[in-house]
Amino acid sequence: MIKIAVLGYGTVGSGVVEVLDKNCEIISKRVGEEIKVSHVLDLRDFPGDKVSEILVHDFEDILNDNEVRIVAEAMGGIEPAYTFAKKSIESGKHFCTSNKELVAKHGAELIEMAKAKNVNFMFEASVGGGIPVLRGIISSLRQENIEEITGILNGTTNYMMTRMDNEGIDFDDVLKDAQNKGYAERNPEADVEGYDACRKIAILSSLAFGKQVNYEDIHTEGITKISTLDMAYAKKMNRTVKLLGTSKKVGDKVSAMVAPFLVDAASPLYAVNDVFNAVLVKGNMLGDTMFYGAGAGKLPTASAVVADVIDIACNLDRNIPIIWDKDKLGLTEYENIVNDYFVRVSDEDGKAADKVYGAFDEVEVVDEPLDKEYAFIVRQMSEGDFNKLLAKIDNVLNVIRIK
Repeated sequence: MIKIAVLGYGTVGSGVVEVLDKNCEIISKRVGEEIKVSHVLDLRDFPGDKVSEILVHDFEDILNDNEVRIVAEAMGGIEPAYTFAKKSIESGKHFCTSNKELVAKHGAELIEMAKAKNVNFMFEASVGGGIPVLRGIISSLRQENIEEITGILNGTTNYMMTRMDNEGIDFDDVLKDAQNKGYAERNPEADVEGYDACRKIAILSSLAFGKQVNYEDIHTEGITKISTLDMAYAKKMNRTVKLLGTSKKVGDKVSAMVAPFLVDAASPLYAVNDVFNAVLVKGNMLGDTMFYGAGAGKLPTASAVVADVIDIACNLDRNIPIIWDKDKLGLTEYENIVNDYFVRVSDEDGKAADKVYGAFDEVEVVDEPLDKEYAFIVRQMSEGDFNKLLAKIDNVLNVIRIK
């Protein structure tokens, strides 16, 4: 019997207990012995819940129990999760987590600590919920030189953009709808401003390229400026708008960004709708591979945590290699990132075209512009140069990059 402790009995933590309970038979067969939850840590009490029999309020109860081999964390936030992770690893316990904040900030350090102690630090559920994209990069794509990663990494914003596109609902109303359905928090900033997606693309990039990518260094924009008019233009161009996290090799650096992009109907990401997530990984030999599935939710995320528990249970006496060095990876400066851009300009005075051609040498005019607007595309220009030229034009309504 392998005993594990679960930290946090909220949405994901209770899901971990449920998955281990309901699928105990098949899990035991695949591991070769039973996995039993012996402790659940939470500050709250749960009278009437069977977990109350194994509930503890003090982490030291878990730390001091030598029979606990694996600790699964589902608390969220940096502290006390970081302290618990370090103490667990230092005491020779394996540790897995769904905590993207913890992994993005301290992943390289905890991987190094685990290697030194011959235990494992695993974090599949921290990106993409139940989608096995990290396991794919670590194991299935280890023969590849990964060149680019692009993903729809936040289910909340993807749900919102899908409804704005399909039903013409404006941003404020669709945000309220997402909150009412439980997809968005009361304070939705982490989702709608792109911070959640930013941490996830930082983790993906660190794993894909083998060195630390600090999420604070990634240029990040959210979806708060996207309107139903933007969606209408997108449809005319046979595109849709998606919030993407993207990183790719450019010379000896990596270009990384989180922002809304116009995605062509030919892209596999175009049809990823509602709360689903998808990650497109480009290898130098294999080409494009897409990982798709439920990016959040109690049981999908818990399933990914349990997948880590199983991997660890099958490797209790060895460290599974993960290449993610603490050395910082060089990122392309934001001003030097090259993109295509879709631009909407107010044309109340009928002189927008003159202003546009006074600023840019060459543009592609978008057909069927809306009344009193002028829309155009600028191809392959650095962010710095584009913004300098755009500043010459009055009444810019919005800019969306093109993927």
